[in-house]
Amino acid sequence: MEILLGITALLMALALFSLFSFKAPHGSAAMSGLADAAIATFLVEAIHKYVMGNLLGIGYLGEFGNLVGGMGGVAAATLVMLRVGVQPVFAMVTGLAMIHLGILEGFIVGYLFSFIAPLFKKYLAEGIDVILGVLILAPLARLVGFFISPALDLLMGTLANMITEATSLSPLIMGFLLGGLIKMVCTSPLSSMALTAMLGLTGLPMGIAAMACVGGSFTNGYVFHTLKLGKSCNTVSVMLEPLTQAHIVTRNPVPIFMSNFIGGAFAGTIAAYFGIINDAPGSAAPIPGLLASIAFNPPSTLFMAASAAAVAGLLGGIIGVRIYRTFLQERVPLQQFANG
Repeated sequence: MEILLGITALLMALALFSLFSFKAPHGSAAMSGLADAAIATFLVEAIHKYVMGNLLGIGYLGEFGNLVGGMGGVAAATLVMLRVGVQPVFAMVTGLAMIHLGILEGFIVGYLFSFIAPLFKKYLAEGIDVILGVLILAPLARLVGFFISPALDLLMGTLANMITEATSLSPLIMGFLLGGLIKMVCTSPLSSMALTAMLGLTGLPMGIAAMACVGGSFTNGYVFHTLKLGKSCNTVSVMLEPLTQAHIVTRNPVPIFMSNFIGGAFAGTIAAYFGIINDAPGSAAPIPGLLASIAFNPPSTLFMAASAAAVAGLLGGIIGVRIYRTFLQERVPLQQFANG
């Protein structure tokens, strides 16, 4: 039951964000802004705070990473509004109002206010629109952020606790299921960094997510190379950061997502077996997932787990491609691009 509840909670979160991305007005642009915010804050935090600061003892970088990691709300509100096309000064003042609030609060406020901010320019004279806009938007955005924060903390905390509890009770099973799902999210236009950051995953669940992304990197490399999805530069790019190849992924979801689930599930199971932990929420991506894990695990254990995850990811790619070519290719042909 705990496993069922944990996976159900994750699937509900994925379904909600997928529905928003594809059906809400400017949903895809807003989700891109959220992904940008996760990279701008949690990637910097994962590397500089946990690796450069806590592990290597470079105090300045550790403090800097900690500071940037706390700016998720500011980055999310600002970048979501900019992605949607809001005037930069309105995006910036709304973002600054989100200081000390979480990335999810910033995302919601930024999205809502992207419909409010243009009204100032539409109905007020030039110059007056900016003055009144910044004076009204900032306190109003802060008020909305504070109002929704307790409910969001409770919701995300409940989801994270369900996943953590299920993982502690059945680590190998959850390693398989959680690893497969997170790697699919990592490769999709959604952001696994943003998702794990909003859920606040830490410990073994975050370690599974991180290693799934690391191992799944080799899955993507094999799939792109074998099925000739783009050029060599596309293969390298998808291994380093899958979001850079979203245009190819969304055109060929069947072989890519199927292979990613298999590879991520194998790698996640390996992470659970080795007991890999990661206390850097939001580091669910190939490079930050590996680097951030260095700060929380014995080097020899992490090296064995990462090496095994890479092999498992490659095996997942081989199995996925074989299944696709044997049973699915005639019904779901590949979509190539003229420019590679």
